[in-house]
Amino acid sequence: MSAIEQKTVTADEAGMRLDRWFKAHYPGLGFGRLQKLLRTGQVRLDGKRAESSTRIAKGQVVRIPPLGVELQANDQRNARPRSTKLIDDDRQAIEEMMLFEDAHVMVLNKPAGLAVQGGSGLKRHLDGMLEAFTDQKGDKPRLVHRLDRETSGIILVARTRKAAQELTKAFRHRNTQKVYWAMVAGVPKPRQGRISTFLARSEELEAMQVVRQGGDDAQHAVSLYNVFEQSAQKLSWVTLKPVTGRTHQLRAHTAHIGHPIIGDDKYFNIENWELPGGIQNRLHLLARRIVIPHPSGHGVIDVSAPLPPHMQQTWNLLGFNASDYDPENDDPQDEGPPRKR
Repeated sequence: MSAIEQKTVTADEAGMRLDRWFKAHYPGLGFGRLQKLLRTGQVRLDGKRAESSTRIAKGQVVRIPPLGVELQANDQRNARPRSTKLIDDDRQAIEEMMLFEDAHVMVLNKPAGLAVQGGSGLKRHLDGMLEAFTDQKGDKPRLVHRLDRETSGIILVARTRKAAQELTKAFRHRNTQKVYWAMVAGVPKPRQGRISTFLARSEELEAMQVVRQGGDDAQHAVSLYNVFEQSAQKLSWVTLKPVTGRTHQLRAHTAHIGHPIIGDDKYFNIENWELPGGIQNRLHLLARRIVIPHPSGHGVIDVSAPLPPHMQQTWNLLGFNASDYDPENDDPQDEGPPRKR
């Protein structure tokens, strides 16, 4: 049997629930057994009884009783060893995506087709690949927001728990700016506008639908759009700014106003519409830019992603030039017409 342990809460762990702290340190310890240890006072926080929902603070000491063979067996059963080659391949792939990196955060340029998290039948996804960056303490970088599988562009990853908390707080308080580029069917009128609807998931369609306020699971969603360039009346290069962060929000909103995103297999809803020759039938949506306060409290992170190959091909075909775009257009306060350099 192992001896009683005393572990001190680190600054990176401050604010965690006690049960989640145990899950991070002792993944093989079942929730039921942890509850029993807490209920009988065998687990203590600074010498006092605690509950699973107790928030821990830096410097507090957690008393862990002998957990014995059961934990070791669970740990062994839950372990999923990965080959050195797989880890090296994942690390190299993520390093090739890297747009910005420091001790607190990584900003990645996710390619189209790579899922952010695991799901049915998925063997490789970004969250799993981040295990290649697990540090000596066993801490893995944490995703702080999501992108659809077929959407390209910027993904923010926190390297520490504290950075994840600060970045999540910035998203929650909308103290951040996200800008997307898309190619849509037709030319929206007016050329600059605000889309405000309520969205709810349709299990039948496996997509988000515009619904009435007050409906089941209805969530308010707001997006800003701006037509930057157009190709006759057939296609438009638009910038999109999600004010809220609902699932598939930009895809559902552009379809709602009658100008769905090219290559969107869920929301493209124009019948008998023909894709112009030379353009790939893939989702033309790029998470182009993010501006967010740095989690250290000093300065901001301001990073842009380049067009993915299939969108660059379309831009070249239509004679559009990404370098013509003026970043000042990304100011959601700006009500003036689009500007070129």
